[in-house]
Amino acid sequence: MKDSMNRRQFILAAGALAGSAVLAGCGGSSTSSSSTSTSTDSSSNAASSSSDDSYTLVKNGTLTVVAELGFAPFEYMNDKTGDPEGFDVDVINAVADKMGLQCEYLPNQKFDTLVPLIKQGGKADVSIAAITITDEREESVDFSEPYLDSNQAIVAIKGSTETEETLNDASKQVVCQGGTTGNDWITENLPNATCVPVDDVTAALTGVQTGLYNAMVVDLPVAKYMLTNSFSDLDIIEEIATGEQYGIAISKDNPNLTKAVNKALEDMKSDGTMDSIETKWFGSTI
Repeated sequence: MKDSMNRRQFILAAGALAGSAVLAGCGGSSTSSSSTSTSTDSSSNAASSSSDDSYTLVKNGTLTVVAELGFAPFEYMNDKTGDPEGFDVDVINAVADKMGLQCEYLPNQKFDTLVPLIKQGGKADVSIAAITITDEREESVDFSEPYLDSNQAIVAIKGSTETEETLNDASKQVVCQGGTTGNDWITENLPNATCVPVDDVTAALTGVQTGLYNAMVVDLPVAKYMLTNSFSDLDIIEEIATGEQYGIAISKDNPNLTKAVNKALEDMKSDGTMDSIETKWFGSTI
């Protein structure tokens, strides 16, 4: 995910912008809507045409995105420009470009509100925020085809003797970001430990750093990035092979938008765009 900015700066920048109406994010090369979406009023929501492959957009010619912008290297705020950056931001930028759309981000949202917001409709077209595709989430929204594989990691202070077995104890506190698959993993696999869900990954890792928590469970790519760039005194004590896959969340009421996003992702994989984005943020393809 690319530079070594302190995550606290990312979160502060996101908070400073949270009151704005819309954050300018990635921008496609076209200012007109996709050929599969038309509008009867340029100042209102895009409306479906009679075409079988038509879809609707919150804003004509624009793919409106919602995310939790504190999850480097997937999405975070650049404290100098005030714009979202990260792997997911580059992915959705490329998706919008393939669809002939502009791309805009809504203000920062808590992770556990993203799927409900897409299900509700009317505010955002898609959510991309390292969201693992799960059966439970698929009851509320549709997902694109997977665009990245991931696992979980247990993070503790360097030199710690903690293991999955020792953490499963009533005296241990294990932190995670609320509403995530890490949260689910703790509940299922460390039932005797105290699970502590928080909103902010940086705050959680700081708590492990200071001894407030015994360990954290978090997505493996995030753990690797954060420990390399900001938390060198922490260590990944175990990689958990959960076999997760990330997808882009889209309303069930907009199936042709899902098809269009999938077509864009397919094109990105075939023409090397996805490999290029992975190499930019992770140093190699995943």
